[in-house]
Amino acid sequence: QLQLVESGGGLVQPGGSLRLSCAASGFTLEDYAIAWFRQAPGKEREVVACIAMSDGSMFYGDFVRGRFTASRDSGKNTAFLQMNSLEPEDTAVYYCTAEKGFYCNTPPDYIGMDFKARGTLVTVSS
Repeated sequence: QLQLVESGGGLVQPGGSLRLSCAASGFTLEDYAIAWFRQAPGKEREVVACIAMSDGSMFYGDFVRGRFTASRDSGKNTAFLQMNSLEPEDTAVYYCTAEKGFYCNTPPDYIGMDFKARGTLVTVSS
């Protein structure tokens, strides 16, 4: 079955860190871009970060402000989102998605992504 398997969410205190993982099952991410989106209750979905597996090109949402870093491990067929200095406003469900042939030089579009994981809840609270 072709799917993305996402993991790494949870509860963390303000100022803490989490790392999300996004692994492909049944296909190779080599020609894909991995984009992370999030949606908080009552708010619109927004793009968090994007990384192209082929050339490492990246895009970040304005609110990231250097706190988050996307990375990739082609050998593990997995992408990661390292989130540091987390704030309560970062509380949301985070979705890993993938689109073939995308290079993250423009903001990705959630609707157009080829694969979407179920999402993982990140809660930042003391």
